Amino acid sequence: MKIIISLILAYLSFMAMSARAQQQVKIPEDISKLLTQYACLACHKADAKVIGPAYVDVAKKKYTNAQIVALIYNPKPANWPGYPPMSPMKNVPEKDALKIAAWINSLAKKRS
Repeated sequence: MKIIISLILAYLSFMAMSARAQQQVKIPEDISKLLTQYACLACHKADAKVIGPAYVDVAKKKYTNAQIVALIYNPKPANWPGYPPMSPMKNVPEKDALKIAAWINSLAKKRS
């Protein structure tokens, strides 16, 4: 079991590094650490669709930070037709989820 978990973590880490290497949008170091820690980059990229929507596309939805946090904990697949459902990420502490949400929303300001 430990070997399987180690392999999964190694794969997610590799995917996160690959996603970061291809980013056009600069992710601040503190946010990058959070996105890596919680494996967000395995499914999301700042500026392109991977498995889930790009963070710039999430920013276009004009959710509040609190709404993004709520969606991290309780995703609504109906909000994103054409994407596979996201698993609830209840392991992300609220303070970290709020930092991630604020960064996502900052992308809308940079693109407008």
